[in-house]
Amino acid sequence: MENSTTPLSLPMNVQIRRQGGAIVFSIPPALLKMLGVEVGSELTLVVSNGALVARPTRAKKRYTLAELLDGADEMSELNKQAAAWNVSPPVGNEAS
Repeated sequence: MENSTTPLSLPMNVQIRRQGGAIVFSIPPALLKMLGVEVGSELTLVVSNGALVARPTRAKKRYTLAELLDGADEMSELNKQAAAWNVSPPVGNEAS
């Protein structure tokens, strides 16, 4: 069984062509399967030692509102406790 680190046993040649304003080439279904991607997936392309390398783009973590607000209540309480220090008079070295 082949995986993403196993090169194809037979090279697959594709032709670069113009389609509208873009330059494109087709990716054979076998390569898509090896990469674990499908139509609509995003790839990151890099050139390494003169070879074009395509890697599936890692999905960015999408946080829910609940995840983003988790811990906000504790911060609110901490801010209330610290607010008293903002109005207290200077003492010690900060007073001089």
